[in-house]
Amino acid sequence: MPTPRYLALAAGLLFAGSATAQDWSTIRIATEGAYAPWNFTTAAGELAGFELDLAADLCARMEAECEIVSQAWDGIIPALQAGRYDAIMAGMSITDARREVIDFSRSYATTPAIFVAPKDSALAAAELPEIRIDMSDVTDEQQAVIEQLRDLTAGMIVGVQTATIHENFLREYMTDIDIRTYDTQENLDLDLQAGRIDIALADQSGWQPLLEGATGDDFMRVGPGFSGGIFGEGVGVGIRQEDTALVEKFDAAIQAALEDGTVSALAIEWFGFDSAAIP
Repeated sequence: MPTPRYLALAAGLLFAGSATAQDWSTIRIATEGAYAPWNFTTAAGELAGFELDLAADLCARMEAECEIVSQAWDGIIPALQAGRYDAIMAGMSITDARREVIDFSRSYATTPAIFVAPKDSALAAAELPEIRIDMSDVTDEQQAVIEQLRDLTAGMIVGVQTATIHENFLREYMTDIDIRTYDTQENLDLDLQAGRIDIALADQSGWQPLLEGATGDDFMRVGPGFSGGIFGEGVGVGIRQEDTALVEKFDAAIQAALEDGTVSALAIEWFGFDSAAIP
């Protein structure tokens, strides 16, 4: 495998156009830089995380020099469409709604969405079953759990990161709640710790910094893990619809990284469990 050629650039760096002559020898990739452990910004201002390491590996397989730039989540798709970069690796789930405006590579990882609440909350005391619910095929028993969760959260302030599949789920499936949105997972975590919200929904892996941090013993997972349906097909690389050749290059590289165990190894390193998609 070629030696990775990988450059992490500071936040705010702008790029014009796409790869020279569309040969994709240079690929510009955006990440949020605020969604640990998928991607985050260190105290030294450097980008790090599961997707940064995976990007380095994929770019080596594609024999491409990759430039990584951080981009705020709420503008990450419009900036891709405007040509500021060529691809997105930012914990972005593949959904039908997003497919209407951009294309995706095959998925490289998938983890369920879960609720987290303070251990001393009434909701935590309810002891909801920690089952896995595929929203594309909900059984009667699972529907009963969703309805129980809906009843228990009625009147609560529920936090979620804005413009995400998690926000979409709350608005479509939960009722009688006060939804409070946040620009980053970090700010969502801070308000949950401060008691400004009662409970919050996010990807299981995105909760790792809170649950394993200094105050982690004060919080716990509540109820089911959700995937499928409104939660999409897993996480993939977002790419402009016209850049079909780039989709094919990422597909081939991701498939190889899944088959040889690279994605699994990186997932275990960063998440503590294997979140790799099925090859």
